[in-house]
Amino acid sequence: MPYVVTRSCCADASCVLACPVNCIHPAPGEPGFGTAEMLYVDPRTCVDCGACTTACPVDALKPHTKLGEGELPFLQLNADYYKRNPHTDRSPMYVVPRRRELPTGELSVAVVGAGPAGMFAADELLRHPGVRVTVHDRLPTPYGLARAGVAPDHQDTKQVTQLFRTIESQPGFRYRLGVELGTDLTHTDLLREHHAVIYAVGASTGRRLGIEGEDLRGSVSATDFVGWYNGHPDRAHDDHPLDTERAVVVGNGNVALDIARILTADPDALARTDISDRALAALRTSDVREVVLLARRGPAQSAFTVPELLALSALKDVDVLVEGWPEGLDPDTSDKTRLLADLATRTPAAGRRRIVLRFLTSPLRITGDTSVRALEITPTELYTDDDGIVRARPAGGTQVLETGLVLRSVGYRARPVPGLPFDEASATVPHEAGRVEPGVYVAGWIKRGPTGFIGTNKSCAQETVGSLLDDFAAGRLSGAERTVRTTTQALDLDAWRAIDRAEREAGKAQGRPRVKFTDTESLRRAAEANPAALAWQLS
Repeated sequence: MPYVVTRSCCADASCVLACPVNCIHPAPGEPGFGTAEMLYVDPRTCVDCGACTTACPVDALKPHTKLGEGELPFLQLNADYYKRNPHTDRSPMYVVPRRRELPTGELSVAVVGAGPAGMFAADELLRHPGVRVTVHDRLPTPYGLARAGVAPDHQDTKQVTQLFRTIESQPGFRYRLGVELGTDLTHTDLLREHHAVIYAVGASTGRRLGIEGEDLRGSVSATDFVGWYNGHPDRAHDDHPLDTERAVVVGNGNVALDIARILTADPDALARTDISDRALAALRTSDVREVVLLARRGPAQSAFTVPELLALSALKDVDVLVEGWPEGLDPDTSDKTRLLADLATRTPAAGRRRIVLRFLTSPLRITGDTSVRALEITPTELYTDDDGIVRARPAGGTQVLETGLVLRSVGYRARPVPGLPFDEASATVPHEAGRVEPGVYVAGWIKRGPTGFIGTNKSCAQETVGSLLDDFAAGRLSGAERTVRTTTQALDLDAWRAIDRAEREAGKAQGRPRVKFTDTESLRRAAEANPAALAWQLS
């Protein structure tokens, strides 16, 4: 009974280290680890001990007898990896952490951003004695996109927050939540209070398409739409026009697939998740019956991952169709193209909602008076540029898709950080191995751009913390001068736990994981239910 990996990897490597027979690959130090979509269990050598599933922080491993119907393809997917990449060494794997000789005395570090990148950075720092970490965030709640970005029907992925709860419980960890850099605190304040600052502020805005009509009502960034259905305080009270039979998503990454699933899902099923109540009410009255995902390039260049495509193809009561298969493309090019080729043969059922993956199509303009009425599109053709990259260009001709909702899902973009240099082209802070200068560091998307998975932030944070500790050991960090008071009441760990408890208790009464508070005032009232919650007072 081999165990099977069933979703994108968190890159935590806990399962690899737990396996007594070294049958999970790629492992740390091997090609592909940290960049591969997922890890794979070798079914020929798995001894069914279950150590991997106990170690996994996101519940990604299951015995093959417990796979649901939609998960059965993962069994073959895991086995096929070892046909292409045989691993003959079955010695147990041990990773010996690098020993550092650090100066005696305390090291105080501020981490700005309480998402996965910031939490992994805090974890790496707190592995060393004498380190104190204060994690700051603009929102009253931590965990970033793990709370407000992961789709509500992916509760298993959100289990990574259990790992974050362990991190925040370590001695030397503090929160300062509900505090905004540039308003309540400055970069200079943080440098005065701490020996070093790590910025892990992510990429909070969506990229634009740069086409006519993009600012009409009903033209929405995926970032805002995801924040809406996840109850992000900035977006929770938005309204989106769902009185249209067709929605169009420009882009075909994992976020685009998330949006398509949510728009076509049974609201009663979503009611058992932590979706925003406001979004759920809107989806109950939605007229959307078809979601079209547009991709400029072909199936082989798809941005979504194989696990997400498998989850999409296993949907009940929703047809998933493929249009725009390039002439001459061999379906056996990859696992992804094989799955897409199978979807391309499906016949839609009358009356069912549908998701259409449409390739070789580019948006030209959005039309309408004050609101979106249609999207004009054009077919594209593939070519290979001088660097060997497959790109798309217009092939001539146009078509009009009637729609009242166009969602642009073509990537995230970071904003400049006050006090730090910023590269407008890449929308990142220039750095060397995470070091902007001694005492100032970056991690996550503000460092490397919006790429990778939740777990990619772990190796990213390890590199950044390594640079910080090297500077500390070399005496390059300035001393912490004083405690800086904020101009607002900041919430600490007790406050967050009070919010978390209140949300979970409300959810329990409704058979849900939690019912989120979706505005700052409600979050603060929940925090104040704990008398010790407001640890950082007005200056």
